[in-house]
Amino acid sequence: MPNCDTLIQNALIFDGSGQEPRILDIALEEDRIAEVGPSLTHAATNTIDAAGLALAPGFIDVHTHDDLYVLQNLAMLPKLSQGVTTVIVGNCGISASPVRLNGALPDPMNLLGKADDFRYSTFASYIDAIRAAQPAVNVGALIGHTALRNNHMDRLDRAATANEVAAMRNQLADALAGGALGLSTGLAYASARSASTEEVLGLAEPLAAAGALYTTHMRTETEAILDAMEESFTIGRHTRVPIVISHLKCAGVANWGRADEVLGVLDNARSAQHVGCDCYPYAAGSSTLDLGQVDPRVEITITWSEPHPEIGGRSLASIAEGWQMTQLEAARRLQPAGAIYHSISETDMRRILAHPATMIGSDGLPQDPRPHPRLWGTFPRVLGRYSREEKLLSLPVAVRKMTAMPAQRFGLAERGWIRAGFYADLVLFDPNTILDVATFTDPVQPAKGIHGVWVNGVLSYNAGGATGSRAGKFVPRARTTWIQ
Repeated sequence: MPNCDTLIQNALIFDGSGQEPRILDIALEEDRIAEVGPSLTHAATNTIDAAGLALAPGFIDVHTHDDLYVLQNLAMLPKLSQGVTTVIVGNCGISASPVRLNGALPDPMNLLGKADDFRYSTFASYIDAIRAAQPAVNVGALIGHTALRNNHMDRLDRAATANEVAAMRNQLADALAGGALGLSTGLAYASARSASTEEVLGLAEPLAAAGALYTTHMRTETEAILDAMEESFTIGRHTRVPIVISHLKCAGVANWGRADEVLGVLDNARSAQHVGCDCYPYAAGSSTLDLGQVDPRVEITITWSEPHPEIGGRSLASIAEGWQMTQLEAARRLQPAGAIYHSISETDMRRILAHPATMIGSDGLPQDPRPHPRLWGTFPRVLGRYSREEKLLSLPVAVRKMTAMPAQRFGLAERGWIRAGFYADLVLFDPNTILDVATFTDPVQPAKGIHGVWVNGVLSYNAGGATGSRAGKFVPRARTTWIQ
């Protein structure tokens, strides 16, 4: 009779493939899945009867801003409590490393933390910090374009020179050699808006040889979204790398109803190159307060304000009314600040969420004192509300969007599937009760229906909460295997 550390019996196993589940047993030994099969007879230190429960690969949050939070809050409860075992940091052009501040912290890098928190001038020093801290979740990292611009440019309201692009490219190449997953951009933000397509093309040159990918918060998600998509596709074609469009949406009231058009353009590009996207399951986004997004037709909630901390949690409309000025004037007075924008059509969001090219990413902002509920609720919301209750997508397909698909696209070797020999990143949940609880008015709430979360074979969360055991690792890039 073989031995194992943990034997999970009678689980309804969703293996990540998108195929229908089967009732099987699974044996865990150290940080790996030792065996998967019916009626296993291992002598186990811990045995769990999972009858009536579903077992899936640990969820991979492909779009996070946990770069510094994961080192400051090692329990990582916002993610662990919803079944996330791996976070991808460095999205939207902003990363915690490599960063060398020469002055004020550029917006939106302030979403990640305070200036004093940026201590990682090399990617290697960030990896060392993750390994030393051993947070409760695994960490894979992109390198942010804006972070590189900050390191090598005297100001960010212009395009980079050839020498500056070369310096950024060298720093990116060094990080790729250390296991970085790829390059991200945030071309919609003022700190990168002046970057030309040529600048990004020049910077992205090392990606193909490294087997890395390019992710982008596009130049716009409003009326000119198709032009922004074409720019992204052009960068992918010229550099010969896969593209992930971050948090794909049709933002702004004037853009509502365009999801089919946008997805048609995406599908056309997918026929000729590797392109995908991620999406969060909410009809509202959150970021820093951007004057360009102030629209009286859109409900905007201020989550924090440096000059006016007392107004956090109030609507911009009520603030402007109290101050007897326009919303734009009030927003200008509040900056720098954070905001939640209810600027997305629910119908559009659902179409994008259900599309075959879409992965799930929370885009949660853990440093925000009044965060968008997506930080705590994204994955159970997809499984509970949009799969079980509304039948927008099947449970096997929903699980695939959070496991095998992102693992293959981002090059996370031996993760994202339930297979013998793979890392034992697993989530045990009740498919009949799993649901997000976090709301816009009360966003810091763990989901219902999560019964167990294993990270590298260690039970780190159960129905009673965090166990106190942490086993997260830095996850270096393996060559991406694109999955359409």
